[in-house]
Amino acid sequence: KHPHTVLLLDEIEKAHFDIFNILLQVMDHGVLTDSHGRVTCFKNVILIMTTNAGAANFDTDSIGLGKDKNVNNISKRDSAIKSYFSPEFRNRLDNIINFNKLSNELVISVVDKFIGELENRLIAKKIFLDVSLDVKRWIADNGFDEKMGARPIKRMIEDKIIKPLSQKILFEEQLKGKKIYISLSKDKNIEFNYKK
Repeated sequence: KHPHTVLLLDEIEKAHFDIFNILLQVMDHGVLTDSHGRVTCFKNVILIMTTNAGAANFDTDSIGLGKDKNVNNISKRDSAIKSYFSPEFRNRLDNIINFNKLSNELVISVVDKFIGELENRLIAKKIFLDVSLDVKRWIADNGFDEKMGARPIKRMIEDKIIKPLSQKILFEEQLKGKKIYISLSKDKNIEFNYKK
């Protein structure tokens, strides 16, 4: 239906073995034929596959995004890919891109993304949010886990900002039309201050 497409297959190593055989047909001929003889064209599809194959064997410096390249980790990655995927499958791949550890700037941009989503939800209720850079840095430092990635950041924002703020909105104070300033105290606690 959409011949010019980017198709992302996340964590391809978890797919059933038959999926790899189907992908061989797609990568070889650029078409996919179903059991009813219908043909789907893949000639203008960019196929991207992600994998965590061998990630458990990597050093902590090798997981995520960044510019740092470690030759030892690349050889570990290559041997893991060889053990997970058959030679005929690997030979049809155009390129393999290795992702390294997230930099501090990227982690803070992830925090900004989650805070931005919260701000947009609150604007609809006429509540405005101003989160200090210190709070963002504290969340980035304490919420990011090199093994688990950025997922714990979202949970930390929910625990430290969203839950206390929702309690205040529901039970304590009338916050409509107010601007909420979220800052970090000297003893590293998150504080909420309000202004009209």
